[in-house]
Amino acid sequence: QVVLVESGGGLVQAGGSLRLSCAASGRTFGNYDMGWFRQAPGKEREFVAAISWTGGSTYYAGSVKGRFTISKDNAKNTLYLQMSSLKPEDTAVYYCAAKAGGSYYYSKTLYDYWGQGTQVTVSS
Repeated sequence: QVVLVESGGGLVQAGGSLRLSCAASGRTFGNYDMGWFRQAPGKEREFVAAISWTGGSTYYAGSVKGRFTISKDNAKNTLYLQMSSLKPEDTAVYYCAAKAGGSYYYSKTLYDYWGQGTQVTVSS
């Protein structure tokens, strides 16, 4: 069992930055691939970014590549998402998720554990 708790969401103007954190507890954090997903009102939950359990590989949705950076600190059991150049279309609830193994990162169905989400609102 892995418990994930997101924080760092809020209201920001377009062009601004936010850093989301996801604190993990339970089983060894370092053994899990981690991802960030988001869900806007009336839309499906979509992939944002992921990082392999080693931290050596990262993956991004095309819509955020070059603006968002995913990272993890295994010593602190924490996952991060640094978001910059934010746009109104980035407005959503952001979720962190964990999965054990596998080489595909983009599908939400592959993730075993989920946080409760944190709201990010970008005003124009």
